[in-house]
Amino acid sequence: MIVEQIYTGCLAQGAYYIESDGEAVVIDPLREVAPYIQKAERNGAKIKYVLETHFHADFVSGHLDLAKKTGAAIVYGPNAKPDFDFYAAKDNEELKVGKATIQVLHTPGHTMESTCYLLKDESGKAVGLFSGDTLFIGDVGRPDLAQKVKAELTQDMLAGYLFDSLRNKIMPLADDIIVYPAHGAGSACGKNMSKETTDTLGHQKSTNYALRADMTKEAFINEVTNGLVAPPAYFPLNVMMNIHGYDSIDTVLERGQQALSPEAFEAAANETGALILDTRDPQTFAAGFIPNSINIGINGNFAPWVGAMIPDIKQEILLVTDEGREEEVITRLARVGYDFTIGYLKGGFEGWKAAGKETDQIRSVSADDLAIVMDEENIHILDVRKQSEYLSEHLLDAQNAPLDFINDSMTQIDRNKTYYVHCAGGYRSMIFNSILRARGFDNLIDVKGGFKALKESGKFKVSDYVCPTTLL
Repeated sequence: MIVEQIYTGCLAQGAYYIESDGEAVVIDPLREVAPYIQKAERNGAKIKYVLETHFHADFVSGHLDLAKKTGAAIVYGPNAKPDFDFYAAKDNEELKVGKATIQVLHTPGHTMESTCYLLKDESGKAVGLFSGDTLFIGDVGRPDLAQKVKAELTQDMLAGYLFDSLRNKIMPLADDIIVYPAHGAGSACGKNMSKETTDTLGHQKSTNYALRADMTKEAFINEVTNGLVAPPAYFPLNVMMNIHGYDSIDTVLERGQQALSPEAFEAAANETGALILDTRDPQTFAAGFIPNSINIGINGNFAPWVGAMIPDIKQEILLVTDEGREEEVITRLARVGYDFTIGYLKGGFEGWKAAGKETDQIRSVSADDLAIVMDEENIHILDVRKQSEYLSEHLLDAQNAPLDFINDSMTQIDRNKTYYVHCAGGYRSMIFNSILRARGFDNLIDVKGGFKALKESGKFKVSDYVCPTTLL
């Protein structure tokens, strides 16, 4: 029997491939399904099932394309009612995959259709729990997302269901079972996830705050809901795509991979109102970019930040990328439902410059440069990290303006003052600066290396360190 975790760091997401005696299943697949198909073909196996743990909010699953291309049945647990053909598995039903068995465990709480899959080997011994967003390593799924889809549900109601699911379905299982969650640290689907992507259930029972044996339901609800902030705006839109369907990834790639000359690119931007998205490194972007373009670097948590910063999932997008990375960018956009890339700049930004087109820049300074300026004048510093990061440790003179809530944060900015903007390492601050630059703010200066560089310079007063909370 083969059990393989296919982990995608950008989304902090784990998909799974299980194979036994010529049959295979894929659990929570990503949008691009070719790797799963190729893996099965190499092993001479047939993909029998596509198992979905729930209707995902943070990414668009590849269930439809994978089923269409392989003939596999899409499986959901109880309460799921998608707009396409699927197999509705019953609670405790067993699915055969070669010589292995997968038991369906309905575990409502994160969502009402949330389901875990318990893998048993050919002897019938339970060896792995594919826990979706019900149980993470170090945490459990946040119980406030499903209410965005069904208004009659409250987060306290969902948390109560989750408490019962964990106590009745998960905690009675054997300690040596390996937990395979859908997400790890960095995902917005939970608060306190570990960087580890698997663990034994026994260790989780002893270390995961939400699995304390003496925990009352009331205490569980209070702790699990404490510190929740509004989820990214694209979450409910991805849920709807996962329920109702979407274009094939092949169609999305064909639409997006249109190489446009600088003249055609400029005309397309003017005619369509498409967003110009520049995915180069933040400091490369700062040195020169197309006016009114925004920067979300591909070498970072790209897809989640696209989802958080671009409110309209049907927004048409024109790309500026490093040469040769166009397909990668289009694919990663599609993972979170941004399917309407309509072309990319042939020759990249260098081609734009060579054509004599207008360019813009964002000033960027080092921590040492900022220290010199600070000694000479009264400066204003914006820290665009999450509130929880700021509360843990920050420059004493900085004000918190989280990127996550950029529309609220921009109200703090006086256009008559100059601001030095930093995040943790320089990725998020350039997103913040580029968006506000496109909105007409020309008084923001980026700080290279972010808070890490500022602290390591030893030239700035830093608040006393406070252990981070479980705030998102």
